[in-house]
Amino acid sequence: MAVRKVIFNGRLKNLFILATVVGVVIALRLIDIQVLRHNNYVQLAERNRTQILYQTAPRGRVFTADHMAIASNAPAFSLYYLGFGQQDASYLQQLAADIAPHLNKEPSAILSRLEEVGKTGKAVALAENLSIQSSAALQELQQYYPGIYLLEESKRDYPYGELASHLIGYISSMDDREWKKRDLKLGYRLHSKVGKNGIERKYETQLKGKDGGVYLEVDYRGRVKRIIQDKKWAAGSDVYLTLNFAVQQAAEQALKRSKTGRGAAVALDPHTGAVLALASAPAYNPNIFVPYSDREIQKASKRINEYNLAIQGIYPPASTFKIITGAAALEEGNIDVNRKITCTGKYDSGPRVFKCWGIHGPVDFFDGMSNSCDVYFYAIAAAMGPAPIERMERQFMIGRPTGIDLPGEKAGNIYGPTRRARNKTYWFVGDTLNLSIGQGELLVTPIKLAQFAAALASRGKVYRPYYVDKIVSNQTGKEQQIGHTEILQQVDLKSETYDVLYKALKHTVDDGTARRVKMKGFDVYGKTGTAQNPHGADHGWFIAFAGKEGEEPSIALAVFVEFGEGGSSAAGPIARAMLEAYFGVSPVASPTVPSSEE
Repeated sequence: MAVRKVIFNGRLKNLFILATVVGVVIALRLIDIQVLRHNNYVQLAERNRTQILYQTAPRGRVFTADHMAIASNAPAFSLYYLGFGQQDASYLQQLAADIAPHLNKEPSAILSRLEEVGKTGKAVALAENLSIQSSAALQELQQYYPGIYLLEESKRDYPYGELASHLIGYISSMDDREWKKRDLKLGYRLHSKVGKNGIERKYETQLKGKDGGVYLEVDYRGRVKRIIQDKKWAAGSDVYLTLNFAVQQAAEQALKRSKTGRGAAVALDPHTGAVLALASAPAYNPNIFVPYSDREIQKASKRINEYNLAIQGIYPPASTFKIITGAAALEEGNIDVNRKITCTGKYDSGPRVFKCWGIHGPVDFFDGMSNSCDVYFYAIAAAMGPAPIERMERQFMIGRPTGIDLPGEKAGNIYGPTRRARNKTYWFVGDTLNLSIGQGELLVTPIKLAQFAAALASRGKVYRPYYVDKIVSNQTGKEQQIGHTEILQQVDLKSETYDVLYKALKHTVDDGTARRVKMKGFDVYGKTGTAQNPHGADHGWFIAFAGKEGEEPSIALAVFVEFGEGGSSAAGPIARAMLEAYFGVSPVASPTVPSSEE
């Protein structure tokens, strides 16, 4: 009996311990549910009884320096049927028939969606991204058909179409793979519109707003009972650029009117490096990526040209490079700017004869620059050799990227005897002559020549170009400064060298090949260039910097026209249009320049 009693007491004790453990576990679970994770479970329960119709928030706008919105937002509407009201067949058929014309859909397609609501009780989207015109008619129908709900949203809009498209970029729906990489805390949903290129992509996080939505109460079967809350969106932050709207517009319109409609134009502030204009042609209209669903818009997105020629196109700088050759000769001190060299239209180097584009007769340094005489620069380059020219190239950072914060910028290619020596190959006299006039293996981008023009205008300061000034929050008003002035290199030439170059480039505008940009009341300095192209028509270049008469230059630019043939005839009018826009001068007929000139 005593043994049985001990066994019984032991079992009772174990049962008590087990009951105590179970009680503790239940108590801990209750604490976890009621205290530790109370909010999480409340949210889950809330989700089970609510359905959300998301409302896309406005993206932040993109402004030029003069407060022109070149990327903004337009109203768009989504049409939902919430299931309120009658559900009999005749009612739904009439509703479908009245709605269909405003959605560009067949009534049968609308009816099938309405019948889905009748079966499930859940709200369904009948159409998304509708224009104001369609929504106006549908708003009237809301008065007659309970359960129709128009949700106002925001659609990206580029009011000036192609303007600065290569800089702004575009938005489009993200795919499944991209969605997995996004920070879902920012409110991204599958097929959300995100920046795909340019500023839209680079500043996606800042531009994206916080979506709102309409919260619907549903029963346990998911059927809509009523609207609980209409939660307002929060707009994204605005991005302010350094672009001058008038100059950007003038550059793009002039490029479009050019001989080929292909090229680039870049303008910089020579005292800061701020980008005043950056245009690449052909451009594209980013609105094609966000069309209204009820409008017939040709799907041209597969044919757009995203290639940004301004930062990615590399070509020989041609006669614009004669400025560097001249600077090298002036720094070496082995040139008399007043000594005349006779141009007979050709230069005999010994192994071969190099031609000039014209017959200029006796020319000094200033006439050689203003008439872009190849023979003159052949002669001074042959006298000093290639090494000083290459050193001058490197001082102005030719062959290196400008450092602008844009993906895909090309560096170009520096040309000189150093690389040949490293590769243990020969450097010939002909190479020196080609180098002197910006031909051969020398390659630059349009933005590099704009940076070079700005460095001349600032007497040697090579700035890193930047195009974003600041970002401003629409919620707090807080400003975040993005752009800043950064000098990459100081080209310390003798003051007399810059003086002579200025005089020569002014002479080129007043009496030479750059006469197309001569403007009364302004000091304009410029140089033309025609780059040889073995694959077709030659390319046209024009670089310039200018300021009000008697004042320092305040704008520097480079214009390139692919297959334009002549720098003066093809690129000159574009440069003039940009200068007139910048200085607020009414366009006037530019001086006539013979088409045979560079």
